Amino acid sequence: MQIAFNGRSHRLFTRAIAWVLIPVLLGASGLASAAGAACSVHSPAHRVALVELYSSEGCNSCPPADQWLGQWKDSGATQSIVPLALHVDYWNSLGWTDRFSQHRFTERQQTLTDLAGGHTIYTPEIFVSGRELRSWSQRDSFQSRIGKLVSEPAQANVALALTPADARTFDVAAQFTSATPATTGSLSAYVAVYENSLSSQVGAGENSGATLHHERVVRQWIGPVPLVAGNAQIRRAVRFEDDNANAPADRFGVVAFVENDTTGEVLQVAELAACH
Repeated sequence: MQIAFNGRSHRLFTRAIAWVLIPVLLGASGLASAAGAACSVHSPAHRVALVELYSSEGCNSCPPADQWLGQWKDSGATQSIVPLALHVDYWNSLGWTDRFSQHRFTERQQTLTDLAGGHTIYTPEIFVSGRELRSWSQRDSFQSRIGKLVSEPAQANVALALTPADARTFDVAAQFTSATPATTGSLSAYVAVYENSLSSQVGAGENSGATLHHERVVRQWIGPVPLVAGNAQIRRAVRFEDDNANAPADRFGVVAFVENDTTGEVLQVAELAACH
């Protein structure tokens, strides 16, 4: 079943840093790491669609949505769709605690809903570039929304680079620039670290006894970082934690995007799988 909550929440305009992030000092000329060759990407001239799934392991309507999102996990090369799964925490008191849930994702879901004039959040819920799409499971509706977005010129530019420091630590450098100085409202930059090929054996709640599989699960979240005079930078050393020491580095990846604070609209996105 679905679960919905009513209420209001306010965007946190502090710089949120996950516990696994290690701040580093980087020289103005570039990344201060010589341990590995950097890989990098720059957002295209057209808009890229950020597809956000709000999900929970406690919700028995969510596994089909998780599976649906997983089909886009390797879509980065097309530069049209960037998927992310954000697990909320409001199901955790209803029988099963989702180990991937974070309260900040509940807050983000509520904020996007508030900005659109709504009040109710639920799972599974899909946002495409900051706008809810209730008909996401209808292929024509989804493709129409994506097609409209990618036909538009980019309103911001995002450059993203990863430099390996060791087998599980990467220096992340993201640069954000507004391409439309006349954009209404302030802009903020974000970086999300995701993980693929995750599974959980659920022992209670609506999915009790099921083995759930997840792709593109957001594990770390940085932002909002305000764009000042149309520019922002995010630089961090990120430690990718994994119980399996032999897991490939490209099981992880980084997404960077620019959002309009006033409307919640995501203006541009770039993504990069972790390089070796």
